[in-house]
Parts: sequence; C-alpha cells; structure tokens
Amino acid sequence: FVTSATSQVGVENVGNLWARAEDAGRDPAHREKYWVVTARAVGEMRVLVELCLPLVKEGGYFVAYKGANPEDEVEASLKAIRLLGGKLVQIERVESKAPEGNRTAVVVKKVSSTNKKYPRQAGTPKKSPL
Repeated sequence: FVTSATSQVGVENVGNLWARAEDAGRDPAHREKYWVVTARAVGEMRVLVELCLPLVKEGGYFVAYKGANPEDEVEASLKAIRLLGGKLVQIERVESKAPEGNRTAVVVKKVSSTNKKYPRQAGTPKKSPL
C-alpha cells in the first residue's frame, strides 16, 4: 500500500522495510536511521514503541495508527516511551473510512538515543511489555 500510495502522489523519499522490527532495530543499517516510522494498530502501544523507536533517528517521529480511544493504552506506555528515548507529542483524531470507524494517530518524538539493549529478542516485547 505505501509503495503504491507514495508513487501515486509523486513522493520519492519514502521506502518500505520488510523485516522483523526486533532484527531491524539492532541492525546498524537501520537502527536510528529514519525520520518517520509508522505502525498500524497491530499491537499494544508499549510493544509498538519498543519495536519502532529504535529505528527512529533523534529528532524524528514514530506514529502509531490506533483505534478511536487509545488514551488508557497510551498512558500505560508513557514509561516505555521515556525509557526508549521518546516523548509523547500528541494524540490526533483521524477521520477514517475504515469499517472500525475513526482512528487515532499517536505521535512520539525521538528526543534521545535508545539504549542498545532494545529492542529485546523476538517475541519478548509482546510476552513481557515494558
């Protein structure tokens, strides 16, 4: 979808990374290399933060696409966001034509480097969220 959408609107500096986030976040070719990293509502916010923030360079952003009311989930993730070098910037309602109704973009700014012990080994973030 991203490749098709960016090509249709003429954006050229966007790419897709097909890899396990746990592996990419430890790989020097990808660790802290991207200005913006996004994730669909595929996981709980504490897990998404651990998987995605290691890919974001300082000054960049992680944007999680969440359901209509993610406030409790976001509140529970604030410790993980800080631990991984992020700062919650905003929770923005997004009009959506999705069957689930309106969605929310949770925007986190990367303000400091992520400790090299994160992301943890594959499966660990989901089994034991920060």
